[in-house]
Parts: sequence; C-alpha cells; structure tokens
Amino acid sequence: TLMLTSLSWQSLVVQAAADAPAQYQSCIACHGNAAQGNAALGAPALAGQGAAYLERQLKHFKTGIRGADSRDTLGAQMKAMAGTLDDAAIPLVASYLSALPPPVPKTAQAGDLKNGNNYYQSRCGACHGGQAEGNPGLNAPGLAALDAAYLKHQYQNFQLGIRGTHPEDTYGRQMKMMATSLPTDKDLDDVIGYIQSLAKAL
Repeated sequence: TLMLTSLSWQSLVVQAAADAPAQYQSCIACHGNAAQGNAALGAPALAGQGAAYLERQLKHFKTGIRGADSRDTLGAQMKAMAGTLDDAAIPLVASYLSALPPPVPKTAQAGDLKNGNNYYQSRCGACHGGQAEGNPGLNAPGLAALDAAYLKHQYQNFQLGIRGTHPEDTYGRQMKMMATSLPTDKDLDDVIGYIQSLAKAL
C-alpha cells in the first residue's frame, strides 16, 4: 500500500466514516474516523490490521481475557467498550477495519536503525514478518502502522505480566515470553524506530 497523501487521506476519512458499520460509531472518538488511531489517547491504529487478530482481541476484551489487570488502565477502558458490542457485531467491525488502508505513523521514533533491524529480524520478524506486516498464519499482528508509544507500552505490559498471563490467551503468553528478548530499553526504542521506518514500504 502506497503512503497516502494528505488530500487522499482526508478523502479516506470522509468515505470511511460514511461506510463504517453502526457498531464502529462508538469507537471513532478514540480510534478515529478512518481507524487511524490517536497516540495522545493511547488508542492504536486499527486500519489494515488482520481481521482475525482484531476479532480475537475484541473478544478477549469483552470476556476479560485482556484488560482485567488493575494496572491496565487503557485496557480497562477497552474492556468496557468491547462489552457494548454484540457477539455478532464483532466480526463485522473487524472485517471493516481490516479492509481500510493502514496509516503511516505521523512521528517516527528516533533510534539506531541498524541495531533495531538486527534485533527485529532476529527476535521479532519470524512471527511479525520481515516488513512488520504481520502474519495471520502465525496469529501475529502487523506492527508498522502502530505509533511508538503504543508499541512500547504494550511490550512493557507483556514484560510486567499485565498482558499475556491469562491461561486462555495462548498467543499473548507466547508474546510474554518473547518480551524478555531485548536486553535494554534503548534496544526496544531502536526496534520500534526500525519498525516505524518500514511503514512507508507497506
């Protein structure tokens, strides 16, 4: 997907809002008309993310597999919102979001891209894809369209056991184990910077 110009993105926002299923209307305030996310609110981009991943995460929020930890303030907000969705609406919303073109993060994370590339390809790429595009076959989400603060926050949630400890969260538990693989916070920042450098290549 080519990077969208400012004008074409504005057109997409208008069209996406018109096409959005009624069940997504309550999500727009945080995630945006075109599901582009809002870093200031801690709301990730959802556009272009794999439908199966989105559906699974919505179900996890709704059932308390994700967002139940008392330290997960943003997860608790999402848990409450997911609780308002009917079970039949979840796959509809997930399919709609997945069909939208992913945005390019507005502000790229600074860092040592060479170091980030080395760590990403050796620790993350096998599941999340060489271009951080995700791999539905491995149930791994795309990462390149996500903002730096969200990526770091979620990685740290896995590190701290805020996310990925529920016995029914199979793939979250796998990610929790992988969240020990980066030696330092600088290495994490470098990996995030590298991931965001891939967004234009999607």
